[in-house]
Amino acid sequence: MVYAPPMANILVVGPHPDDQELGMGASIAKLAEQGHDVLLLDVTNGEPTPFGDPVTRKQEAEDALQVLSPDPAKHPDAKSVRRVLLGLPNRYVEHTIENRHKIAGVIRAHQASIVFTPFFEDAHPDHRAVTRIVEDARFDAKLTGVDMPVPEGMTAGEPIYPKWLFYYYATHLRWVADPSFILDVTGYVERKIESIRAYHTQFVLPEKNRKVVDWVEAVSTYLGSRIGVEAGEGFYTKEPVGLGGIDRLVD
Repeated sequence: MVYAPPMANILVVGPHPDDQELGMGASIAKLAEQGHDVLLLDVTNGEPTPFGDPVTRKQEAEDALQVLSPDPAKHPDAKSVRRVLLGLPNRYVEHTIENRHKIAGVIRAHQASIVFTPFFEDAHPDHRAVTRIVEDARFDAKLTGVDMPVPEGMTAGEPIYPKWLFYYYATHLRWVADPSFILDVTGYVERKIESIRAYHTQFVLPEKNRKVVDWVEAVSTYLGSRIGVEAGEGFYTKEPVGLGGIDRLVD
């Protein structure tokens, strides 16, 4: 009998549209193709920026989403990657109970068993604040007798405590990642790069940001080499990951 792992509801939180793509775009594409239900939560709209505006950035985020979503002709049973905007103010994100409950409401609405958020060491105040909020919202989401708000278009869900909280790397520090584990994303990096370039105002028009794409690709190659594959994305966890055996470890 072939073991079929259960499908999971996965929430990937980004302080700004494009953080999820930068940090784990290849993993998002792979997880979605495998049949997991992947929801991206943009905490802010990422604007203002030198070349962007809210309407353009929203369209770029949707274009990136299409890149990462499974091809229905090849994967008819897989769900498209979805995203929702929480709408907190860019550059002014604060760790408050109100904001904790807003994200807890999304966790409940999606019934997320796995949550990804940016690595907690970062130079960007929004990134640090969002990760702290997510860490506490994970706990808040399980509280009974407390109603949590949900964004427009989502339906309130029952209390839940996500089993896993993982951190992806999209840091503004000159940080050398030291991941707890690396996911083999061989065959998905081109889609990750395409999803990043979908943010034309962020990584194509600003000349200084074009090299970010090269860094991302180089990191994917390096992390892949650490586990003997073509490409990898690294993640950090504060909690041990359990193994049922060592037969599936990458050589």
